[in-house]
Amino acid sequence: MGTHTQDVTVVGWVGSDLRSYHLDGLGGVPYTQFRLASTRRVLDRQTGAFRDGPTLWFTVKAWRATAVNLERSLSKGDPVVVVGRLAQSEWVAQDGSARSELVLEALAVGHDLAHGTAMFRRSLSPARRLRDDAEPADGTSEGASEADVLGAATGAFADDPWATATDAPPADEPGVDAADVGDPEDAGTEPGGTARVLAGSTVAGRG
Repeated sequence: MGTHTQDVTVVGWVGSDLRSYHLDGLGGVPYTQFRLASTRRVLDRQTGAFRDGPTLWFTVKAWRATAVNLERSLSKGDPVVVVGRLAQSEWVAQDGSARSELVLEALAVGHDLAHGTAMFRRSLSPARRLRDDAEPADGTSEGASEADVLGAATGAFADDPWATATDAPPADEPGVDAADVGDPEDAGTEPGGTARVLAGSTVAGRG
């Protein structure tokens, strides 16, 4: 843990649809964000029973490989565990009012297996995927077209979830700072993998 950082672990539920796109257009840095709701269970001393406490809302932001895997793995309502750096974002909305939100810059995200099961599938880097797809049965490296090589260099593939994305952050939400894009913790990493909750129980109000 670095000096003067607020690294926290939050257990909660995905409270919105995931929004994914490339920063600076197609070919830029992949980016994904979603809203995370976390509700503490507190002891009511008058009744002796546990009840839901206040719900805290966070905006989880992720870049690069983590952003790609989040878009493919999570859905609204999924129980998750998020490890990230806590920050507060402040901006002025179009109506002139001051807004703020709690932000988690995601370092690691996974399903909360207390509520179901998940299956992990390791994802390949673009260069590794190209080599595996282009390598003939005899083990030689022939068969890769110029378009394939270009796709590997730019990270653009037919199944790229952002290949046709046109959405962008609404005007009343804060933009993505250049400092966020240059996060050294994420630079140079390869995709780790994706997971999907298969089955499990849901406990309303618990985060």
